[in-house]
Amino acid sequence: MSAWSQGEAESWADAMSFALVQHYGRWTVGWRWSHDEGDFDGGPVGNWCCPRDSITTPEETLARVGAALREWREWLEYLVGWFEAYLLDLSDIESQRILWERSARNLILQVVDRTGCGSGWHGHCRQVLTWFLDHWGVAPEVARGLVDEAIGGRFHSWTGPDTVAVDDVAEQLALSLQPADGRGRADAPAQDHLQRWLAVRESAPWHEIPDSGADGPVVPLRDGAAEDIRAFDGAIAPARAQGLLSALEMLRADAARGARLDFTLLSSWQQHVLDTPGPPQFRNAPAFAKRSRERYGIEPDTRARFDACLAGSASDAGRPLGLTARAARACLDVCFFHPFEDGNARSAFLTLVFVLAREGVALDGVGLLRRISFEADAPQDPLILVRYVNIHLAETRRRTADSTGSAQR
Repeated sequence: MSAWSQGEAESWADAMSFALVQHYGRWTVGWRWSHDEGDFDGGPVGNWCCPRDSITTPEETLARVGAALREWREWLEYLVGWFEAYLLDLSDIESQRILWERSARNLILQVVDRTGCGSGWHGHCRQVLTWFLDHWGVAPEVARGLVDEAIGGRFHSWTGPDTVAVDDVAEQLALSLQPADGRGRADAPAQDHLQRWLAVRESAPWHEIPDSGADGPVVPLRDGAAEDIRAFDGAIAPARAQGLLSALEMLRADAARGARLDFTLLSSWQQHVLDTPGPPQFRNAPAFAKRSRERYGIEPDTRARFDACLAGSASDAGRPLGLTARAARACLDVCFFHPFEDGNARSAFLTLVFVLAREGVALDGVGLLRRISFEADAPQDPLILVRYVNIHLAETRRRTADSTGSAQR
């Protein structure tokens, strides 16, 4: 039951989330945010728990999905009503602080009531307060910082906050707001997150994390990449899965012959991923991702810089860098250079698999590598991805060794 829940069932739920986003929009992603220790801790949804407990017959399961989605939508609309209880204006913050404080206090109490203060409820409280500030014009990155500072570790799982704590958090949040916390002007220069990534890439301490690839090649008991594609992408659309599987077969042949990683090679795989008549061309305009929160610029030398970055995925005796770090870095290069019009996340995943395969390494699981979004300008994200690759690789080695030991006995 545990293996089914963490494998086939979780992949089905992830594919359902993807399908809902494709059909209705990104607002749907919270439909699984259940109370207590469900799929995601401390949410407002009561009609869904987790794949193990919520997936039964097709009819019952789809009914639960529909009920959870409606419940999530109703909660969002309910919150907007509380956001707009007062007509707030950040430029007039000095005369309105009491209204901001009352709004924050009311929202905390609403989250307390809705979640029941179970495991991780304070995470949703942070989210709601951040949404509230964003709704009234506070820049999102500023809002997150102000909310975290105001809460300051005073909310805990399985414990409802007392009145003093709620009042103090609301007061601190209102007092911390300044007119300058608002979003930039509409005519402000657009930021280039590709340049931000290149700065993070240069400064990231890639060597700080031990390399699980240092122990040499490993052949897993199961093909984690192919099985994940069949389960996750196959649940979205069979043709999508088939395209990825064709690209996977091609990249492994390229890895076996030691092919050089560059845009031309990626494009040959992407033709299968996107089912295009020929290899897709490098984009010729700025690209956007994460609901346009990230913008990746384009210059005459962008493709050349991309190829130069990908070239660093090969082993270099003169400037040695661990295999898992090189694989993670190349994956993020594809994410933030964003070379294709579509399918860049799939291309980034294939890139990571290729870099490992070129040195004889394959994984028996890839869940952490396909379900997480990374930010171009977050200094910790590259190291997080390296750790995720290491986790999967260490588990692959352990299970392979256990199997070999059992066979010998």
